Amino acid sequence: MQLHPLDLLVVLAYVTGILGMSYAFARRQTTGEDYFLAGRRMRGGPLAMSILANQASAVSLIGAPAFVALGAGGGLRWLQYELALPLAMIVLIVVLLPALRRVPGSSIYAYGEQRFGRATRRALAASFVLSRGLALGVVLYASALVLAEALGWPVPRTIVVLGAVSVAYTSLGGIVADIWSDVVQLVLLWTGTLAGAIYVLYRGGSAVIAAIPPERTATLVTSSWGLGDGNAYAFWPMLVGGLFLYVSYYGCDQSQAQRLLTARDTAAARRALVLNGLLRFPLVLTYCAFGLLLAGLLQTDARFASLMAARPPDSLVPAFIVGYVPVGLRGLLVAGILAAAMSSIDSAMNSLAAVTLEDVFDRPAGGQRVWLSRTVSLAWGAFAVASGVAFSASGAGVLEAINQVGSAFYGPILAVFVLGVLAPHVSQRGALGGLAAGLAGNFALGWLAPGVSWLWWNPAGFGVAAITALLVSPSVLTGPAPGWPRRATAVLAGGFAVMLLLLLSFPRP
Repeated sequence: MQLHPLDLLVVLAYVTGILGMSYAFARRQTTGEDYFLAGRRMRGGPLAMSILANQASAVSLIGAPAFVALGAGGGLRWLQYELALPLAMIVLIVVLLPALRRVPGSSIYAYGEQRFGRATRRALAASFVLSRGLALGVVLYASALVLAEALGWPVPRTIVVLGAVSVAYTSLGGIVADIWSDVVQLVLLWTGTLAGAIYVLYRGGSAVIAAIPPERTATLVTSSWGLGDGNAYAFWPMLVGGLFLYVSYYGCDQSQAQRLLTARDTAAARRALVLNGLLRFPLVLTYCAFGLLLAGLLQTDARFASLMAARPPDSLVPAFIVGYVPVGLRGLLVAGILAAAMSSIDSAMNSLAAVTLEDVFDRPAGGQRVWLSRTVSLAWGAFAVASGVAFSASGAGVLEAINQVGSAFYGPILAVFVLGVLAPHVSQRGALGGLAAGLAGNFALGWLAPGVSWLWWNPAGFGVAAITALLVSPSVLTGPAPGWPRRATAVLAGGFAVMLLLLLSFPRP
């Protein structure tokens, strides 16, 4: 697809604005604390939007509508996953946030040293660098696949261009540029998705709604547990597995939790988590509704159906952009895809640089020169581009494997953090033994029981790691009960109830 000059102008305006904003922030940075922690001055609202934008990757922006419209066993059941998020935010606010906010530098894995010892910190940091470092090139590759489909470019060229832009503004402006660019990106991708949905209605009218296949509107799938039946996206694995995954991802993954360290105080960090727990559902509902409308359009428009003939489901949104969207709106949608891709890459590069300097080379953020911080971010960006190009030659099958590797790590890492807070007499030997046992157990589960939903790996790894740590430690006592922010808990619990009632209100086929 060749972009019309007007579409190209929209995309270039977005890229130019992001780079200009990063340059403006870069001029005010002098230390690693400015670069990696934004001087610890961020408010809750921008942080919430940044965290939200990081979740809306280009892959999910394209993959979720495709799953809803065409995926085998798809439809609105994807929304079950979102029920876990407000519950996860409650656990994170009550159990982990106070401990994270006491970390002195920019790496959350310093908590491992504070609580257990230096070896635990290095083990946690190594787990993060291994899983996130491998995933960084794959995320870039996956995002480029989506963007290349929309632009009609070769995938390697798209990887280089996308990587170069992401590296430029991330290495220049640090995490404050990441956060504020994420705010812009969230507005852009949400607006683009809404505009696309409205345009489908404009083209097809009420006939599109009437033609939506009834089986695509099913939301709650409670008849399966995802234990050997091959049904990975049933209610219980998505709720229980999603709960453990989200708590670990938001609280124990440097790429997300580093944003909580930039907050000006604990109240601002708590507000960011509450807002994220409430706002993600309407965002996901927006692009799932877009998928439903595209499913109806496939039934009512023979030309669109012919465009999708013999093409994979993930081509649905790019095919719609290429074949239907008018000039101007096409540029907005492509810019939205680009924004989603960049928001997924920037946080990974910045967090990997922070962990590399603090946990690997023992360079505290406050004592770093900003040029060193930028150099390490640039190095990780170059690694992402090189590995993304390498992955592009290996095929897309590696994507699912990398996602599963992430789930293999999340549960055991979460167990170390939770036991550090709730079980003060768990020793470093117990923490390291639990981490190793949890990882081994998850890889064994994936190898020996491939029919079990990978979402169950998160609670399974947590359980194995926690039990091992408790058995290995010489004595185990429950720590003092954590503080309970009642207002935040009530708001998130109310949000969960509203989401559940909404899903129950959808008609069942």
